[in-house]
Amino acid sequence: MTASRVLVLNSGSSSVKYRLLEMTDGSRLASGIVERIGERQSRLLHFPAGAESSDPASGGERRERVEEFADHDAALRAVAEELAADGAGPDDPRLAAIGHRVVHGGRTFTGPVLVDDSVLREIERLIPLAPLHNPANLTGIVTARALNPELPQVAVFDTTFHTTMPEYAARYAIDTATADEHRVRRYGFHGTSHAYVSRRTAELLGRDPSEVNVIVLHLGNGASASAVRAGRCVDTSMGLTPLEGLVMGTRSGDVDPAVVFHLVRVAGMSPDEVDELLNKRSGLVGLCGDNDMREIRRRVDEGDEAAALAFDIYIHRLKKYIGAYYAVLGTVDAVAFTAGVGENSAPVRRAALEGLEGLGLCVDDSRNDGPAAGPSAKEPRIVSPDGARVAVAVVPTDEELEIAQQTYALVSETDPAAGR
Repeated sequence: MTASRVLVLNSGSSSVKYRLLEMTDGSRLASGIVERIGERQSRLLHFPAGAESSDPASGGERRERVEEFADHDAALRAVAEELAADGAGPDDPRLAAIGHRVVHGGRTFTGPVLVDDSVLREIERLIPLAPLHNPANLTGIVTARALNPELPQVAVFDTTFHTTMPEYAARYAIDTATADEHRVRRYGFHGTSHAYVSRRTAELLGRDPSEVNVIVLHLGNGASASAVRAGRCVDTSMGLTPLEGLVMGTRSGDVDPAVVFHLVRVAGMSPDEVDELLNKRSGLVGLCGDNDMREIRRRVDEGDEAAALAFDIYIHRLKKYIGAYYAVLGTVDAVAFTAGVGENSAPVRRAALEGLEGLGLCVDDSRNDGPAAGPSAKEPRIVSPDGARVAVAVVPTDEELEIAQQTYALVSETDPAAGR
């Protein structure tokens, strides 16, 4: 029997997202999420093929379980039960591998890797660089291995796509011995999204990725930008952690590093309190109390001054990065907007490019204001005018598909039975 399916697992600190894909055509066979792991009322939502996972309120064929999942082991065993009920459990011979999202791969991992004990040790060693994410990612891998020890497990890292950055873009201007000893450098994140979107943008233009320079703007609650030259990342906005760069839902993005020292010395805040401030109480929510761009735009339209200022700060930072990456690339073939805000907020796209017409950047209002819902919204589209010097595109991201594709490509190389 052909092993042509991949299960993608994204294990968070208190949740597990999953998707089962058929790799011959990329179709979704099942997907779901386990929420509130470790609480008395955990919830599992399972969507078999044909159910609409993007809109849980739509009902359809979805299945729901509300019970206590004490840990990731219990949660993943419940996921395995739901998949088995669809005839697609971890022991299904059609399953080629499980692909795992791992946030931080440091400088060690420059591509997807088959998991073995040495890989697990290295992911564990990198925990200080991603203390909120790598432990949960690691737990997901260990549990999945126990469910079927013979099944290949593949780790796909958020940082991998950005490992092609040249040293002058990746290094901070601090003492090199200190930086090297403590692995302080710019790593970048959202790499699977940037890889997928940059490639899909080239396809949208009818060109090979090696021929195209793209600025990718991944705008969700977390937000990042990247400069992609000929299919390779040469700069990105996030750094040692996902805090650097653009204004985000709850993260500050770029600040003067001395802000930290000032708050410790003058405000009497502890380092942990400053960390919480910059990561959880800053960005849009810190500026106006909301981190949902739809709500912020509603408030702007009603004349709310705090929301208007938050929006202007968000756009100003975004515009600065677009201009900077235009300079880094020299020539730009496309700017691609993706993720929740990038795909759905026409006002953000319009405002981000306003005043950049001299760089060949603008949107066609009728295209930009086009469908934000329905099947057409899920397809990449051009929103710039015909004949524009630089194409402006809306490209829905699909990080799970990217992880599945990288996983399947790797196991197909190492296992001749996969894909036959």
